[in-house]
Amino acid sequence: MNKLGKIYVVGIGPGNREHMTFHAKTAIDKSDIIVGYKTYIDLLEGMIKDKEVVSSGMKKEIERCIEALEYAKQGKIVSLVSSGDSGVYGMAGIMLEVVLKDGSDVEVEVVPGVTAANAAAASLGAPIMHDYVTISLSDLLTDWSLIERRLHCAGEGDFVVCLYNPKSKGRQQQIEIAREILLKYKSKNTIVGIVRNAKRYGESVIVTTLGDMLKYEIDMFTTVIVGNSNTYSVKEMMITPRGYKL
Repeated sequence: MNKLGKIYVVGIGPGNREHMTFHAKTAIDKSDIIVGYKTYIDLLEGMIKDKEVVSSGMKKEIERCIEALEYAKQGKIVSLVSSGDSGVYGMAGIMLEVVLKDGSDVEVEVVPGVTAANAAAASLGAPIMHDYVTISLSDLLTDWSLIERRLHCAGEGDFVVCLYNPKSKGRQQQIEIAREILLKYKSKNTIVGIVRNAKRYGESVIVTTLGDMLKYEIDMFTTVIVGNSNTYSVKEMMITPRGYKL
């Protein structure tokens, strides 16, 4: 019987190599096979020239996990890659569920990475210095009614709100509805940061307000950070005070 391999579920961060953790690079270096969404595989170009690569398109997440497991059962070391952190809207949960359903003894190690919220926040300054929530506006896997409830709760709680997947070609209205919900609890002057391609080539950073945010380009490559009632802007940066007395 073949000795079982191992699966690393690797968060490769926002894209640029310098924002990948040492552990992530080590896991990829140790691996025989790299499995992932084609866009993320492309971000690793140059690091995986000597590896077997298995890439696929959107909506193939379960299939990728099944493939990774089959390779590991054959004794291979596999890196299943996600952008950002694999445990935040990434592949870690799916991979663990696939292994559990299969009843396999293959070892799975989740390797953390820099999230889109962290990357965007760093480009904006310090907008998530206090309590914050991340909410994806994609209703592909979550009922929109539940997303709306979560937006209401975040607004009522005066959280900083990081919006993932804010707008796509097929989802034009959700960001508008999200803004209207947050305006029920937050001032139109609440500071908002819009970061496109955070920590990647072509990054753009805009600091605006909740009232004016829809004047700017927002798409699936964008992370939107809506401040709390104490967030302020200075020199095109956002700062959410933690409460220290200066």
